[in-house]
Amino acid sequence: MSALETWLTIILLTVATILTRSSFFLLGHAVKLPPKVQHALRYAPAAALAAIVAPDLALVDGALQLSWTNPKLLAGVGAAAFFLTTRHLLGTIIVGMALYSLLRVML
Repeated sequence: MSALETWLTIILLTVATILTRSSFFLLGHAVKLPPKVQHALRYAPAAALAAIVAPDLALVDGALQLSWTNPKLLAGVGAAAFFLTTRHLLGTIIVGMALYSLLRVML
């Protein structure tokens, strides 16, 4: 790719990003999403977070490892259990990191 093609690609992708992200602000109330779509969009942040976190917990060196010897997976399960019982986000991070550090040393 030449320098001109690279810059043209960057500029076009920037314009496409700005148009798609600002479309709801520019159009205002002219576009109404159906209630089912609005309901589905409420789950988008959780789904995106799960898509980022789950592979990191389950994959070790690119291979799926769902065993008791995977410290990341065990720490993730422990942190999730802590969060489900307390709903304390900072505590979840602390417990997850402490569990991971302890399990990494032990296993």
